[in-house]
Amino acid sequence: MSRRSALWSILAIVTIAIGNGTAWGADPVRVGILGIDNFGSVAYTEFLNRPHAAGDFEGVRVVAAYPIGCDDYPDSAKLVEQWKKQLLEMYQKPKDPKDAVPPIEMVNSTEELLQKCDAVMIFSMDGRLHLPQATAVLKAGKRLFISRPLASSPEDAVAILKLSRETKTPCWSSSQHRFSAGFSGMRNHPEVGRVIGCDVYGGWIVNAPEADKFTRPLHSIETLYTIMGPGVVSVTCTSTPTAESITALWHDGRVGTYRGIKEGAVKYSATVFGDKGVSTAGIYGHGVPVNGVVPTNDKYVGYEGLAIEIARFFKGGPPPVSAAETLEIFSLLQAAEASKAQNGAVVRLKNLAADLGE
Repeated sequence: MSRRSALWSILAIVTIAIGNGTAWGADPVRVGILGIDNFGSVAYTEFLNRPHAAGDFEGVRVVAAYPIGCDDYPDSAKLVEQWKKQLLEMYQKPKDPKDAVPPIEMVNSTEELLQKCDAVMIFSMDGRLHLPQATAVLKAGKRLFISRPLASSPEDAVAILKLSRETKTPCWSSSQHRFSAGFSGMRNHPEVGRVIGCDVYGGWIVNAPEADKFTRPLHSIETLYTIMGPGVVSVTCTSTPTAESITALWHDGRVGTYRGIKEGAVKYSATVFGDKGVSTAGIYGHGVPVNGVVPTNDKYVGYEGLAIEIARFFKGGPPPVSAAETLEIFSLLQAAEASKAQNGAVVRLKNLAADLGE
């Protein structure tokens, strides 16, 4: 083979490798975790650090974590130690040495974490910590995912996303329920057609910690938005010892509801009303119903859907949930609290995204 032919052969192999996303020697996107008392710190790392990762998870790896908790959040210190142990041991003793992955480094400050990573995931359970934590990350120009909730108040939520806009640093937050196939698959379900309305139900923790009280319905409200899309203009809210009930009116006249279950059996799902039919949704972690039957023996996909979106985002993709939609959800929660205080009066949503120019 001539020298020129050999060079062309090498170039072709490298081109194919790059096209397949497996360029030899390519450095992964280094991800740092800020706060680890949320189980998500372990759950998503299990996907991102999987040995021989392929597809969406290839080229992304958690390399460091700052194991900080919150002094006045219930069980935070205990959870920090529990998840720290799991993170340190993750994939470290494989049967086959070829399956080993580099260990995760525990650091002692946010500043040290930022020096070691290209992107950050915040997993502090206490949403009140998210604004100061996000401020440090965004000012450092690191792409940021914040585990549910984005913040513990509408004011902090606006401040975080405004800073993201000002620093031109992408940032987003989401519940894993948004990317559960049994929910996301209902928007274009052949047995339902165009979605006209939706009744969502899920748990409501009566004795939630102070930091969580405002965002208690977030899993289910994100499910409602996943199926219905944005566009809510007003809400009413009724609170009783057995249920928290929110009715939302969309700008096009569609109606969606949320039932927060305070007493009795708890399940996360929905009933969806469409122009072709009415169907129950799938349940969290499973697929969409077929002929009205909800699958439960299919592959359980709890955290994987959101993990895929996080990996795509860290590799340069756009935030899969817009700032405007996220702030609309916070506005809905704010209006629901106001309605409850006014004995179920109709309360219009504020445009929290106005400061973002949206």
